[in-house]
Amino acid sequence: MIYDLAHTTIYDYSDVVSLSHHVIRLQPRELPRQRRLQTALEIDPAPGSARAQRDYYGNEMSFITVEVAHKRLQVTATSRIEVLPAPVPEPDRSPAWETVREQLREEEPGTALAAGEFLYDSPHITVGPAFEQYARPSFPAGRPLLAGVLDLTARIHREFKFDPKATTVATPLADVLKHRRGVCQDFAHLEIACLRSLGLAARYVSGYLETDPPPGKPRLAGADASHAWLAVYCPVHGWVDVDPTNNLLPSQRHVTVGWGRDYGDVCPIRGVILGSGAHVLKVAVDVIPSHEPRFPFAA
Repeated sequence: MIYDLAHTTIYDYSDVVSLSHHVIRLQPRELPRQRRLQTALEIDPAPGSARAQRDYYGNEMSFITVEVAHKRLQVTATSRIEVLPAPVPEPDRSPAWETVREQLREEEPGTALAAGEFLYDSPHITVGPAFEQYARPSFPAGRPLLAGVLDLTARIHREFKFDPKATTVATPLADVLKHRRGVCQDFAHLEIACLRSLGLAARYVSGYLETDPPPGKPRLAGADASHAWLAVYCPVHGWVDVDPTNNLLPSQRHVTVGWGRDYGDVCPIRGVILGSGAHVLKVAVDVIPSHEPRFPFAA
């Protein structure tokens, strides 16, 4: 499957910004089953300096500095991406979850694809008894790791309600567990907290999901959104992605931008500005299959 992607972020400031520095992570990764055919980053006003590099986890990022006075900043990332089907693991053939936990405890630093780095607390995720207690019914003694992960994924999908008004980026994860409401970011953080609380390695994945318009309705420009899911480490299969928001294993409809310990490691845009007061943020996202070309570089 080939997709044309566009992610536009607009900051409208209440006062003039004289200088701004931003870190941008909006370009999808190159992966064995994901190939970047074209990509572009447009910034208005044009930055005085821009530098591209990879972060600690190998994600693409750009550092920009805008040195002219401005009251609006617009960042548009466009890409054409080819996504191949993901291999489907056999859950019952994965090792028992306790076996994986012991292997992770004993591994040397830097081995097992650095899985051990994803066992511990991170700024947005704190392990603890409440998350372990929630996860336990999915992980009876001797259960294959991936069978337990899929059961936990299905439970979160079934028992939590998608509610964009229930949380913000700053909402504590304990509140998400208590009120059983949130968005994809919350559900990914929650499942990661559950798995880490059991001693298993899990990482946060950001990207996009192709969505379908309502039956009989046209696709609305800018109506898609960024998406989040997670990956769990299994010695037999490596990193296996799971999507608790939709209760499925990501495949061709998911486009991966990056991964890290939690949302903070893959925030799309983060910056520091000099000047301004309040601001209004607008975000528009399009994930368009290639038979619906819309962007200038689409054939």
